[in-house]
Amino acid sequence: MTDTIAAGAPVRSAKPHSRPHRPNFSSGPCAKPPGWAPDKLDTSALGRSHRGTIGKAKLAQAIERTHALLKLPADYRLGIVPASDTGAMEMAIWSLLGPRRVTMLAWESFGAGWVTDVAKQLKLDADIRTADYGEIADLSGIDAGSDVVFTWNGTTSGVRVPDAGWIADDRTGLSLCDATSAAFAQGIDWTKIDVGTFSWQKALGGEAAHGMLVLSPRAVELLEREPAPRPLPKIFRLTKGGKLIEGIFKGETINTPSMLAVEDWLFCLDWAERVGGLEALIRRADSNAAALDRWVQSADWIEHLAIDRATRSNTSVCLQFADRSDEEANKARQKAIVKLLESEEAAYDIGAYRDAPPGLRIWCGATVETSDVETLGPWLDWAWEMTHP
Repeated sequence: MTDTIAAGAPVRSAKPHSRPHRPNFSSGPCAKPPGWAPDKLDTSALGRSHRGTIGKAKLAQAIERTHALLKLPADYRLGIVPASDTGAMEMAIWSLLGPRRVTMLAWESFGAGWVTDVAKQLKLDADIRTADYGEIADLSGIDAGSDVVFTWNGTTSGVRVPDAGWIADDRTGLSLCDATSAAFAQGIDWTKIDVGTFSWQKALGGEAAHGMLVLSPRAVELLEREPAPRPLPKIFRLTKGGKLIEGIFKGETINTPSMLAVEDWLFCLDWAERVGGLEALIRRADSNAAALDRWVQSADWIEHLAIDRATRSNTSVCLQFADRSDEEANKARQKAIVKLLESEEAAYDIGAYRDAPPGLRIWCGATVETSDVETLGPWLDWAWEMTHP
């Protein structure tokens, strides 16, 4: 749109000429790896049993290569489980919590969901520490004898833990970490994590419905020695006869996996290895977040939801409107901006999470190109002007 010249009308910026090459900024499912196309997937395992030789080999390969890419300790187990990251966390929570004290940390909606599971469904007496959107819960003085449950990176708030230094080395309880928006994009000290979970559709742009579960040797030991005091449905069971079901961690999944999704995940791993592995993935996410931050600093109508830069996400970057005097008006403006940019094919799926303060949420994980983030900024300014009274 050209500048408005009618008397008394606001002067608006011209519509940007260049669009992001890939306007996919959704925080899940996230952008596919650059160069992805369906005809690049190996289809040899499709229509075949996941329990047959080729299916089991593909699943085992997915586990082994993911283990290597994340640089998990050699004695940590990694398995494919159903129902995405949520399924993996539910398995861990219901299978492990109960024999020890519990500490729950939450600063966004998914962490709050784990609190609900523990306090209202399992009815455990937990030390619950929460924080408002944009802030982080108190990480000091965590009981080293309790099982602590937390989200490394809050997808809906853009707030992450600064590091794992607050987790005691000599803990006797377990640390259970929902790492789904952090894995492959942030430096996780896995020696401090006893149970970790993530899903394929986040930082590497895989397909949804499959989760991955990380278990430390100590988690396995306690799982076998002190099982949770409750019956479990089949889909949650990690042990049989008091012993870990090792097949889960070798490609013998609990329920039937999508071999098409497995092929897609193997493509994601190919790309990640090709661009330089974990360090390169982290650099790409950092570069994207830095590019978006440069734009935020230049704009007077938007600001980061995460208050402290040290706890600000480099993947699910959450932004809020600078003027928060009218929440209902801001919700309407968020909706209008999202709709306008989608119609212009400049940005898809960038609205703030439904429970978060009105604003924008822009995925900056490694599968996004920095040039696309840089191209997005002028479109955001233009959309704000076009929807601003």
